[in-house]
Amino acid sequence: MIELDGSFGEGGGALIRISVALSALSKQPLRIFNIRANRPKKGLAAQHLTAVKSVAELCDASIQGLEIGSTEIVFSPGNLKGGSYDLNIKTAGSISLVLQAFMIPAAFASSPVNISVRGGTDVRWSPPINYLQKVMLPVLEKMGYYMNIDLVTRGHYPRGSGLVKASIKPVTKLKSIELLEMEIDSIKGISHSVNLPRHVAERQAKSAEKILSRNGWDVDIEIEHSDDSISPGSGIFLWTEGNTPLGGSSIGEPGKIAEKVGQEAAMMLLNFLNAQAPLDKYMGDQIIPYMAIAGDSLINVAEYTLHAHTNIHIVETLTGKKFKVMGKLGEKSIISCK
Repeated sequence: MIELDGSFGEGGGALIRISVALSALSKQPLRIFNIRANRPKKGLAAQHLTAVKSVAELCDASIQGLEIGSTEIVFSPGNLKGGSYDLNIKTAGSISLVLQAFMIPAAFASSPVNISVRGGTDVRWSPPINYLQKVMLPVLEKMGYYMNIDLVTRGHYPRGSGLVKASIKPVTKLKSIELLEMEIDSIKGISHSVNLPRHVAERQAKSAEKILSRNGWDVDIEIEHSDDSISPGSGIFLWTEGNTPLGGSSIGEPGKIAEKVGQEAAMMLLNFLNAQAPLDKYMGDQIIPYMAIAGDSLINVAEYTLHAHTNIHIVETLTGKKFKVMGKLGEKSIISCK
């Protein structure tokens, strides 16, 4: 049985999600202890529990310690299988983070996989669902990974209640990837407001457009407004199209003006553009398990983060693959995997 200290490195939910996903893929039993030991609220939260449960259902795993607040779990996987899965986080916990765990082993099931998840689509401390659609999936498609994500209803904090449906095609092997140069064709965006005035989304978009234009970039931002959710909120997501996509996002909060939301998203994207790397810092950590699965991969990332450092530790422990990082934490870096 493989044992992992849940307080290592970043010490958050990513360690749980990725280790359980790779355990399912390799059929290696796993024990994780000290789960989120350094966080104000130690142990499993609702979205972590749902992520582990989703992977467990996918491979008929038995689990010990799967409850809110648990600081230790033992995950014993069975065989991966296709089919349809329906999950409800029951809070505004991130749907994107649940999917990030589920989608790693799901592509290697014996038949297609369909999943519906209810929860938060645009919430703090996690990538918005549009990031998975517009940044993560286009990168993974270069590796032969095929997934479709349908955003049915947006969910914001504190109610959640968003709905996302996804389908994943089975593969037998991923292709290696080499991404070293940034090539940008255009910048696009979605500015959305739910159960709020339409002008909130419009002001977010105008603010982002102004900043990007001032820095020499044209952008085409779609306004998305609806009143069909019990979960009011707003946000904006910007992405580049071309050789590889980069993303920038921000969400509305009580007391935060719409112009600030647009500004934050535009500045985030500009920071990645100025780094002249084909992967932003978030994709730089999310691609780590896929690099190990494919092997012989090489990437250039805008910033080497503690999340990426933690993910490399997890992946090396569970797969035996070796990574090399040419760069330092907080800096633009080249990452390779053999």
